[in-house]
Amino acid sequence: MRKLIAGMKITIDGKVEGAEGTPDWVDAWSDDFGIMPQVDACLLGAGMYGGYEAYWTSVQNEPEMPAWITGNAPTPAEIEWAGFAKRTPHYVLSNTVSSALWPKTHFIRGLDDIADLKRQPGKDIYLVGGARTTASLLDAGLVDELRLIVYPLVAGAGKPLFAAVEHCHKLELRSVQPLGGGRVSLVYGAG
Repeated sequence: MRKLIAGMKITIDGKVEGAEGTPDWVDAWSDDFGIMPQVDACLLGAGMYGGYEAYWTSVQNEPEMPAWITGNAPTPAEIEWAGFAKRTPHYVLSNTVSSALWPKTHFIRGLDDIADLKRQPGKDIYLVGGARTTASLLDAGLVDELRLIVYPLVAGAGKPLFAAVEHCHKLELRSVQPLGGGRVSLVYGAG
């Protein structure tokens, strides 16, 4: 069975967005999780998909232009992810959204559809987010691995990753790796 791997960039106090509604501490949105060789599909919630599609489409179409979310030109690693995103099927969990610009976007309606997707042949599936989707799929027992990159700051106000989690989840620490700039990569087994 394919694994569902969630990857999120958070502050030390567990926020995925600051008080202004953006993760302005993140310098780039490249594959810092090392997940590209391991996955052949991405899963997102409908709330996150529109911005995700717009961001990566702009990187694909104008790789020399500053990205709207960071204000910086895309890094080579972001350009690489943009190419990966363009050729990789994306699944959007939504009961209301049914159209997308990307031709390889599919819409799924419920938890059973995600369980079915995990049973299909292929590589693992990257749960890109958002926070509410990640929390609900963790509660449903569908997340197999949680990869976090923790930034060395306290956001205070902002959107917590686990605000919507309804149950206690014991996770198994699989790896810890210090990264540049005081960041830490944590990998946990879940489910």
